[in-house]
Amino acid sequence: MVSYKELGLVNTNEMFKKAMAGKYAVPAYNFNNMEQIQAILQACVETKSPVILQVSSGARKYANSTLLRNMAKGAVEYVKELGYAIPIALHLDHGDTFELCKDCVDNGFSSVMIDGSHHSFDDNIELTKKVVEYAHQHDVTVEGELGQLAGVEDDVSAEKSTYTKPEEVIEFVNRTGVDSLAISIGTSHGANKFKPEQCTRNKEGILVPPPLRFDILEEIEKKLPGFVIVLHGSSSVPQDIVKTINDHGGALKDAIGIPEDQLRRAAKSAVCKINIDSDGRLAMTAAVRKVFVEKPAEFDPRKYLGPARDALKELYKHKNINVLGSANQA
Repeated sequence: MVSYKELGLVNTNEMFKKAMAGKYAVPAYNFNNMEQIQAILQACVETKSPVILQVSSGARKYANSTLLRNMAKGAVEYVKELGYAIPIALHLDHGDTFELCKDCVDNGFSSVMIDGSHHSFDDNIELTKKVVEYAHQHDVTVEGELGQLAGVEDDVSAEKSTYTKPEEVIEFVNRTGVDSLAISIGTSHGANKFKPEQCTRNKEGILVPPPLRFDILEEIEKKLPGFVIVLHGSSSVPQDIVKTINDHGGALKDAIGIPEDQLRRAAKSAVCKINIDSDGRLAMTAAVRKVFVEKPAEFDPRKYLGPARDALKELYKHKNINVLGSANQA
């Protein structure tokens, strides 16, 4: 067994305590490869933001769990070289079994999510409690989920959204002992979060999705005062990036995300962690496609992955400063 403390990582307890008091959200950015983790760390060091490095079960299969663990260990040393030792947590995103969560705890993760939202309420509680009891023995924090997000991202897929029921949250938290709770208030996984017919057009002709259900969030805050809330599926799908992809041979149709002003509002509430994955994928894809079209003879991966890394870094700096409010909070 490898403890996250041996790797120089932290769990999310102190991060969330500071975020709750400071009215900001800690960024939770997914990574699968070296360029992504470089961009995340560079952006967070330059903005002096704490960060949660997220790994999905799909990422573990893609990159190898041993490599990912050592990349996280390297991340701790890398930020020191960059000049500012920001706090870093390594988090399992959407773990769906006890066995997966246990394996991550045993292999250096400092935080795990057990997503039992596809089970019945009682079965979700039973599974979540089992993970909490094991993880807390090793001082690893646990995120649970109530309600279900629509969309597709890695191994997570649901056709429709099920809003979190505020009347269930107290019982769920008390019976499971989770440290944070992911809720469903209208965010969604993937780049196509909404159908065009669900949206309206603003004066610039841009499709605007229905607003998040802040009424549900506020009701949950009343029932769980001071408790950490998490938002998944919170990419904004910037239309300029979508346009760059499509202008350079892409075929993204009706890609619509969550407006950043709504995420900023959420970050000032009990929402202490906001997950962003699709925006990073889009930024990297746009940069790679641009190189391929403008320099078709290029075949050195560094010449197209380098610009992709740089684009991702700038995107995440923007998120930390202007959306999550996490800049200068490390």
